[in-house]
Amino acid sequence: MAAPGKTFKIITYGCQMNQRDSEMMADLLQAAGYEPVADLEDAGVIILDTCCVREKAENKVYGKLGQIERFKSANQDLIIAVAGCMVQQPGMAARIRQQAPYVDLLLGTHNLHELPRLLAAVKELHQPQVAVPTEEGPLAEDLPQRRARGARAFVTITYGCNNYCTYCIVPYVRGRERSRRPEAILKEVADLVSQGVIEITLLGQNVNSYGHDLGEATTFAGLLTRVNAVQGLQRLRYITSHPGDFTPALVATISRLDRVCEHVHLPVQAGSNRILELMHRGYTREHYLDLVASLRARIPGISLTTDLIVGFPGETEADFLATLDLVAEVQFDNAFTFMYSPRQGTVAATLPGQLPLAVKKERLQRLMAVQNRISLTKNESMVGQVVEVLVEGPSKTDPARVSGRTRTNKLVIFPGDASLTGRLVNVRVTQAQTWLLKGESSHG
Repeated sequence: MAAPGKTFKIITYGCQMNQRDSEMMADLLQAAGYEPVADLEDAGVIILDTCCVREKAENKVYGKLGQIERFKSANQDLIIAVAGCMVQQPGMAARIRQQAPYVDLLLGTHNLHELPRLLAAVKELHQPQVAVPTEEGPLAEDLPQRRARGARAFVTITYGCNNYCTYCIVPYVRGRERSRRPEAILKEVADLVSQGVIEITLLGQNVNSYGHDLGEATTFAGLLTRVNAVQGLQRLRYITSHPGDFTPALVATISRLDRVCEHVHLPVQAGSNRILELMHRGYTREHYLDLVASLRARIPGISLTTDLIVGFPGETEADFLATLDLVAEVQFDNAFTFMYSPRQGTVAATLPGQLPLAVKKERLQRLMAVQNRISLTKNESMVGQVVEVLVEGPSKTDPARVSGRTRTNKLVIFPGDASLTGRLVNVRVTQAQTWLLKGESSHG
């Protein structure tokens, strides 16, 4: 039983980096004697780990804060914290304090590791704490040992980003790119594997450029090779890859590493060279298509997924058709599609030619229709195949079934119970849908 007030609940918004940050905060709190709880009303500390990539994510945070305020009214000892990317934006800490004065702690992206100390300060001083540094400090590696949360785990290898795509707020809230030492990464992977983790996903805003700041011949290809050799690891993934930094040497390395999964998430964002230049993406359509051809030639059966933005400032119908044409040519397994959303502080928000919402919505629907047909066709081609699935747990819609992912990152649902969680199971695909596959265990 936790001491009074020594319970916590973390609500996470956004990407895998935020998920990993939330895990880190949970590990820190548990090492400090706190215990996690499932329900908000049982928590002595409630933390919102926020995202600011899109305005919708920020609105969700304010809506959730409004719901949480009632818990504060009933329990004045409750500590409410807001952490993550949203907080790190210039002027945002003051804005949150103004709109939600009942928030006790504001914690930026560069000092999440200080969470236990800051919570103690809130309790001792009975005053709100704001820790939002404008410059990133040294990477914190002396943290409590990670707690495995099942058979899969994220491991961060870089923080921040140097690309400064004109639509993206990430470099401004997470700072310049900084690589962790390979020895620290390998120790973390080995610790997780010793706790039963069999699949690791290496995380970074741009994993391909890992090591450029370490002052030695440290590369992402070299890191993959070393992690691939960790005994007991079964699967190795990485996200996100930048097309401009995906070298032939990296393609060759991936093709020969047996634990690296046959899936690459390769955001293209647009199919028009003019728009790619306005986005400051650093590659052309032709470069991207050559890279896709190289990956498919060296890694048979590889699954390719991507990110696409429609309605970027100045995007013409011809530019949009170039994106549709690229999607048709590449035949992605899946795509995450978005309407361009201006973010204050980015270059793109100041560009002329901002498109009406109706135009962006119409283009998004056309893009989704094309990609959905491709995704369904890709999945239908797998019917009858036997695939290896790492079971993640019971299906959210049917307790008599379990769900998991193939090495190519396809979601598969098949009959089974919770005892299969964390196991690798061979499944025969019997049915295909746009977003998932259904099957049956090939042994039953």
